[in-house]
Amino acid sequence: MFFTPTELVGAFIIDVQRFEDNRGFFARSWSPDDFESRGLSSHIAQMNLSYNRVKGTLRGMHFKHHPYAETKLVRCIRGAILDVIIDLRPESPSFKRWIGVELTDENRRALYVPEGFAHGFQTLVDDVEVMYQVSQPYMPSAEGGVRHNDPAFGITWPLEPTEMSPKDTQWPDFGG
Repeated sequence: MFFTPTELVGAFIIDVQRFEDNRGFFARSWSPDDFESRGLSSHIAQMNLSYNRVKGTLRGMHFKHHPYAETKLVRCIRGAILDVIIDLRPESPSFKRWIGVELTDENRRALYVPEGFAHGFQTLVDDVEVMYQVSQPYMPSAEGGVRHNDPAFGITWPLEPTEMSPKDTQWPDFGG
């Protein structure tokens, strides 16, 4: 695996190293040793799968409050998404900055999202599946979020959202 640091401290784009032959290719997509050797969390408490019917579906921007803050490893296994993260750690040099990374079933990239980040994505095509590993089990009482269009962040989404949950449209303005 190839780990590329992003401009947000602690977040990485992860590309698989392909070993190809006439059958196709083989690649390792997860190894705790590779994460731990870089000081990244390798704990997996849960794996989630999100299916999204319609291009333009927007999920996010979600985070978990302490002590249930979580790391995520996000991969698009069918279709294409713009995966967006925001650094919400006040002590971080990249506080309130965001990045978007295109994850597709073709590029097989993953995005490592540290604790203290908000995370969301928008589908770029119909019929998208996203799989992500998280370091904490689901805890509804620890849920938090920021609006996808909060001016505090100025996220540029590629499409006008076609589908969103009511909860995601009603997060309050970010006060940090």
